[in-house]
Amino acid sequence: MRKKLILSGILSLIFMFLFAGCKGDGQKANRPRVIKVSHVFQTNEPTHIYISQAADRINEKLKGQIEFQVYPNGELPSYKDAIEQVMRGSDFVSVVDPSYIGDYVPDFTALVGPMLYTTYKQYTNVTSSDFVKDLEKQAEAKGIKVLSLDFIFGFRHIVTNEVITTPEDLKGVKIRVPASKLWIDTFNALGANPVAMPWSETVSALQQKVIDGTETTYSFMSNSKLYELRKNVALTSHFLGTGGVYISTKVWDSFTDEQKQVIQEEITQAAIDNNKRMAELDEEFKQDIVAHGMILNDVNIDAFREKTKKVFDEFPGFSPNVYEKIIEAEQDN
Repeated sequence: MRKKLILSGILSLIFMFLFAGCKGDGQKANRPRVIKVSHVFQTNEPTHIYISQAADRINEKLKGQIEFQVYPNGELPSYKDAIEQVMRGSDFVSVVDPSYIGDYVPDFTALVGPMLYTTYKQYTNVTSSDFVKDLEKQAEAKGIKVLSLDFIFGFRHIVTNEVITTPEDLKGVKIRVPASKLWIDTFNALGANPVAMPWSETVSALQQKVIDGTETTYSFMSNSKLYELRKNVALTSHFLGTGGVYISTKVWDSFTDEQKQVIQEEITQAAIDNNKRMAELDEEFKQDIVAHGMILNDVNIDAFREKTKKVFDEFPGFSPNVYEKIIEAEQDN
């Protein structure tokens, strides 16, 4: 009798563990697959706002299947480290400018080269062109699926106390730039003296006259109150700030067709919404800096373009005639 009771107890424990295991597996199976989305934008910036809205819509439509979790402000690996996460096949999405996948397909860096665009539409014409579609196929062969290249966050202009209308006006002028070969090469080509430094040091460098000026967007001019330090803005539009959305091809291929369609549609719509809002904000920030005394002047765009063409010829890895291919693609659609 005692043996029967012991055996019965053992069997009960076995069934209990088996049931608990099955229940645990069931709960695990019902959990959505988490895809972490990393970017460096602040939570009040349009790119974060519209990426987050896209994530919310994806999560609602694919409830119980996939959950996009957005991490702003560089909380997760960003820039080059983020692309490496994508390359490793992690459940991870990187939102960063196309030059970071230029490490794998160099012509992506050319897309954000100097003096290419004067309107947002010109850029989106290029990203929807056959030329860029071919680049995206090359990226896929490297393990990177491009979901979008169309998140725009503004043109960059030159801020000084001098009136700049031609490249000759920049001769020897000390201009703060990011620590980027593309930026440094560009301002060297224009005859300036580029000084690479973090943005966090720029205001004090302007105050102490370590540099003569900087280059940045209307939003940074306004938010950093550069109008208190320098008064002239040369409307060079020398770079257009853009961001792309990238995921591992291995991860992408593991999704169903329905999941792919939902994700692609929402990311595409988010970029459209972002760019519409950025156009509005550009005008708002522009009005703000003018109201605070900044003076805007046009420049000889053709002269600036002529000076910077050699950047495309000399930059490592760019394909022959890439500049001409991009300019041609601007006119499409």
